[in-house]
Amino acid sequence: MAKFFKYKTTADLEAENARLNLDLRFSDDLSPLSQPVTVGTRTVGNRWCIHPMEGCDGNLDGTPGELTFRRYQRFGGGGAKLIWGEACAVNDEGRANPRQIALNPRTRDEFAKLVEQTRQAHRDSLGDDSDLLFGLQLTHSGRYSVKPIIATHDPLLDPRTVVNKATGQKVTADYPIITDDELKRLVDDYVATAKLAVEVGFDFLDVKQCHRYLLNELLGARNRPGPYGGSFENRTRLAREIFTALKAVVPSNVLLATRMNGFDSIPYHKGDNDDGQPDPWTAPLANGWGMSESDPFTPDLAEPIRWVQEMRTLGVDLVNVALGNPYAQPHFGRPFEYPPPDGYESPEHPLTGVDRHFKCAEAVQRANPGLAIVGTGYSYLQEFFPQAGAANVRDGRITFVGVGRASLAQPDWVKQLQDNGKMDRKRVCRTFSYCTALMREKNHPLGQYPTGCPPFDKEAYGEIWKEVLELKVKK
Repeated sequence: MAKFFKYKTTADLEAENARLNLDLRFSDDLSPLSQPVTVGTRTVGNRWCIHPMEGCDGNLDGTPGELTFRRYQRFGGGGAKLIWGEACAVNDEGRANPRQIALNPRTRDEFAKLVEQTRQAHRDSLGDDSDLLFGLQLTHSGRYSVKPIIATHDPLLDPRTVVNKATGQKVTADYPIITDDELKRLVDDYVATAKLAVEVGFDFLDVKQCHRYLLNELLGARNRPGPYGGSFENRTRLAREIFTALKAVVPSNVLLATRMNGFDSIPYHKGDNDDGQPDPWTAPLANGWGMSESDPFTPDLAEPIRWVQEMRTLGVDLVNVALGNPYAQPHFGRPFEYPPPDGYESPEHPLTGVDRHFKCAEAVQRANPGLAIVGTGYSYLQEFFPQAGAANVRDGRITFVGVGRASLAQPDWVKQLQDNGKMDRKRVCRTFSYCTALMREKNHPLGQYPTGCPPFDKEAYGEIWKEVLELKVKK
């Protein structure tokens, strides 16, 4: 198992950056991260964003669970002024697992408590929540729903998409795709969920278009017939219809947002030496967003940039740029030191993956001056991600620095920086992939183990991790 992260100082990282011919930048002056910024009609108090991360800890009825409330209270008190709430299914069929949260009339009151308790934790910790932006990610999981709902046949993903976990049955050529009429009806589900999200107090609504869930799959569905596939106009149609419908019903003080893939790429698998290897493929590729039909390894941001520019005219004020598919090529989305248990060793130096994230987000930001863009890929940099974020904000490469896995390990990193000038090194995420390992474990009475950070949050996840390890031994 290769170990890449051996850096003790930013100078070490800068030397590695030069050796790898990357464009990673670092600054010891963290003041750019404390600057407020205007997003639409709102002011956000600093440049830190907590990424949407599913805890897989909701209840079967879709209400937030005990650990859900705990996570958001910790996020609320941690100091970041932009909290990007996790994926929330707009209908039961679109849930990715039995414990994914779902906002509907039955669960409304519990979501209202979640919002209020998160904001109260922020007030208790920082005194003022008027410059806090707390949003919710509206999603339909598509082919990754409990029962797969596919927008198009993908010759690379279909053989990996499990229809029946008991028998191992996969999607085949005769598996039905979601119809045009069914897609049209989803607009009403997004609107209904959005109205409830406004009622319970969320500040912005994210229409999720990343990680190869339904709307992202449509963005790359060049081989789908009819009004929702083929041309750029058709592939963006459903998201356009959703944004148009939301704009008509959402008050002006609630912002529209999206987390969107900039680049999909193709699946990877574990090779003979455990390194990730791309699945066999032939050109032209039938599917994919942010990449050419003949090159699935190099981002082509022409369409993503065009779509972001169009979304601005639809009222979108906040864009979070993601990459890849966590089920198919996790090293693109989450550069790691240790692979997830069902994954592979990184086929590239993880800093190359961080650099790809930064450059893709920068390209979207440069093409959209004045639009609030959230960047990704920071957790791999461990205790040095604040210096990278400060440099990127300073240089106009990004508006917000988004932090995912590292928020599970140390949700109060912003407070640590404010109070001590540095993070608590003993709680810095080392990208061990424990959180992913928990997420992948399904052998639980509720159908899904909750996920968090066992190494650095033993209070909540230590015993859960021991239980998962015992299950693996029994297997």
